[in-house]
Amino acid sequence: MRTGLANQKLDAIISKVEQHGVAAPNLVDDLKDLRESALLEQDPLVVKVLRLTYEFLDENNAFGVEAQYEEDEEGNEYPIEIDDKENLLYLLNLLKNAEHKINREEIKDYRTSLKMELY
Repeated sequence: MRTGLANQKLDAIISKVEQHGVAAPNLVDDLKDLRESALLEQDPLVVKVLRLTYEFLDENNAFGVEAQYEEDEEGNEYPIEIDDKENLLYLLNLLKNAEHKINREEIKDYRTSLKMELY
């Protein structure tokens, strides 16, 4: 997120998730509001991943998205087992610096995983 207002909204959402997990009150509405800020920033990747995130949360009441992987010595990738709260917090923290190249790649991984889970 590039603007101060968007980052304030994102920080508030992160704090809420830290306290209450994925069952945080009004989480979906907060993510929809944050998406509006991303629209103003004209960042299509962030807009898309926020929409997919709140749709997934609304549909599943959980955030069991496999988007983080570790690699073994032979180059095989395996999904990392992570609880819903930490998984969502990880994604939200990536969004804080969505312009960073590595963060952007991981956000794309979330987008792909969310699309596969939802559709």
